[in-house]
Amino acid sequence: MQLTNAARQLKQRNIPFTYLSYVVDESDVSAKHVAASLDKPLDQLYKTICLENEQRKYAFFLISGDLDIDLKAAAKAWGAKKASPVPMKELEALTGYIRGGVSPIGAKKRFPVFLHDSAKQKDKIIISAGKRGYQIELTPDDLIRFTDGRWFTQ
Repeated sequence: MQLTNAARQLKQRNIPFTYLSYVVDESDVSAKHVAASLDKPLDQLYKTICLENEQRKYAFFLISGDLDIDLKAAAKAWGAKKASPVPMKELEALTGYIRGGVSPIGAKKRFPVFLHDSAKQKDKIIISAGKRGYQIELTPDDLIRFTDGRWFTQ
């Protein structure tokens, strides 16, 4: 298996992780489909959402696959007045990733990372490896440390 940027960066820093792969269905890149393809619980899979604030600054928010992002809670955690998802047409140019393959690790630019506090209850979580068809399983604490991330509640 060829390593993605995210997996290479974790490996270089000796962060333990498991590299997972699944068959991509271009018509369904949902967290639910990915979790089912990996035979993992949906609440163990954390989707990465790139948000923009009123000052045109960006951040990655990771929430459990069974949740929807609360934009008001995200803005509050970020210290912003409001937050909105980055439009799909701008996502790849901004991050280097496409929908269904956005990772908080290895993006074109480093943005603040916020991990939903439901991850605190889990030994391991699964995040995108930065390419559709590939995921990374690691501890929430390792993700927070590696990304200088912060916890958030919604």
